Amino acid sequence: MKIASIHIYSHDGRRRDQPFETEGLNIITGLASTGKSSLSDIVEYCMGEADCKIAEGFIREKVSWFAVTFQFPGQQVFVAKPNPRPGRVQCSLAMLLRGAKIKTPDFEDLAHNGGDELVQQVLSSMLGIPETKTAVPERSSRVSYSVNVKHTTYYLFQKQGLVASKDLLFYRQSEEHLPQAIRDTFAVLFGISQLADMETEANRRATQRELKIATKELRSAEEAEEALDTKGVGLLAEARAVGIQFGSASASDMPESTGPASDLVASLRQVLSWRPGSTPLMANSEMAKLQARRLSLRMQRNDVQGEIAATQRYVKGASEFESEIHEQRARLESINALPRSADGAWQWPFLREEDARMDGIAQALLGELSSLSEELQSVGGARPRLDQRLATLTEKSSSLAAEIRQLEQSINAAVLIEEKAVALADANAQASRVQGRVSFYLESLKPSDAINTLKLKVQRLQAKLDELILDAGAEDDAEARMHSVLTNISSTMTSLIGEFKPFFWEFPFWVDMRDLTVVVQRPGNPVPMKRTGGGANWLAYHMSALLAMHHYASKNGVPIPRFLMLDQPTQVYFPTQIAYEAAAGDIQRVQQTKDADLVAARRLFEILLNYTKKVVPGFQIIVTEHANFADEWFQDALVEEPWMSPPALVPHDWPSWQQ
Repeated sequence: MKIASIHIYSHDGRRRDQPFETEGLNIITGLASTGKSSLSDIVEYCMGEADCKIAEGFIREKVSWFAVTFQFPGQQVFVAKPNPRPGRVQCSLAMLLRGAKIKTPDFEDLAHNGGDELVQQVLSSMLGIPETKTAVPERSSRVSYSVNVKHTTYYLFQKQGLVASKDLLFYRQSEEHLPQAIRDTFAVLFGISQLADMETEANRRATQRELKIATKELRSAEEAEEALDTKGVGLLAEARAVGIQFGSASASDMPESTGPASDLVASLRQVLSWRPGSTPLMANSEMAKLQARRLSLRMQRNDVQGEIAATQRYVKGASEFESEIHEQRARLESINALPRSADGAWQWPFLREEDARMDGIAQALLGELSSLSEELQSVGGARPRLDQRLATLTEKSSSLAAEIRQLEQSINAAVLIEEKAVALADANAQASRVQGRVSFYLESLKPSDAINTLKLKVQRLQAKLDELILDAGAEDDAEARMHSVLTNISSTMTSLIGEFKPFFWEFPFWVDMRDLTVVVQRPGNPVPMKRTGGGANWLAYHMSALLAMHHYASKNGVPIPRFLMLDQPTQVYFPTQIAYEAAAGDIQRVQQTKDADLVAARRLFEILLNYTKKVVPGFQIIVTEHANFADEWFQDALVEEPWMSPPALVPHDWPSWQQ
């Protein structure tokens, strides 16, 4: 699978085609912001990627459809996908055509006839990717998934920033969970996890799970049978302790037989059939009535006691009043000792008769004395009624107190009954829990024939597992295949690195798929790529590792596409970004630049050209670049004139989606 051409469509129906040579080196050079870096994004988008990674701006505004014509041996596949609507970055709709030689459709003929899933299925099938899933270790949180053409992109793109990274080797390696996906899919694509091995491994795991379950069931059955006496008698003791009545009346009568049909089992079954009695509880309404009646009587008694206190205070006041009147009356009665005149009138002693007459005063005093006598008679007449009232109230208070005591006794009795009922309910709950454990225990008992059946099952599964392990040896074979593949790739990589002459080029190199990096096999002190220095060195390691993998894939029929897209690889050879962009597309400026390592930059393209002609003849490499060399072989590799007028990929007069 290679790239025959890339196509973009305007909103008004125009089309821009960018053809490529399917064999050899293809170079697009020019200024920055001309759309060069978007070419690999278009290819990835049309390989069934839902996310459109083409940068927002001129291209996204003026292009309505993106398309790629993929070249297979004797056949082409045309894939077109709509530009996601403004504000969106995803689109899963696609148009797919297959044929020996496809005529690029016009804008009017574009219509989606499937989606990303169809694109992935067709491209994966034509590449020959096996319909298998990634191998996942037992007890792993990862989920096995099918490998498809999307998983080949890790080896197809080296974009700006990645191509000379010291920390990352593969495309999208920095994304979450993808490092493990690269490892898993590498094993499938490069033939390490073979389909037969995976089927054998799946059977082994399934048999191992069945054996584990059967062994657990057998162990449980044997333990239940061995522990019947101890556990069963213990359950019976618990049942008796919580009040469950059954069979024997005393602990000395406990059954001791251990057979499944023994008296012990029969007693345990009686425990399950026992039902606790119930104690009726007083209704809440009745208790409320008693408490309300007690409250009412207490209020009545309080009222009566208040009346008694008031009457007693009244009696006390009347007694004090009566005493005061008696004292005043005694003083007034002394008037009778005064002398009288011949006509009976009162007079003062020791005075002449004409001076001692006191008729008016005497009459007043006698009137007061008469009034006091009447008041004494009134108070004395009320005393019997007051005494009777006090007696009546006292009797009523005593009656109410007696009734209150009787009600309190009734309430206390009801509370006691309720407490006993609650205690009985708790005992019944404990009994129910014991019954539950007895039920579980009886269900777990296995008859002897069931245990024999389980033993035979365990023996059969163990024999099957031993046979699978002896016949397969899949794990050892997979490790051996992984080592063999990496040894071959690493050998080719070491040879290619020797052409770049970076640091440590005199030592062997190794592709480390565990850490996804390149390692210098320096004796006694291996050095990973991230601990080496210099962008030119990292570029050499990247290029050599990817080209070595494609070399192995080409020689051994690995189902990955036969192309590699590189974005601005020579940037590491220029002292600054300004100097690099200043030389964009201009042959004279490149030749006149003195402070750039042009020899190394030119050697990079020579290595790439030699790779497509001699190392892997017919391999396709597409490079988007600023530098432009005057060498004839370099100019022959240009697919178009240098892109000097941004954005060269999209014509200026194309309308945007807003127009």
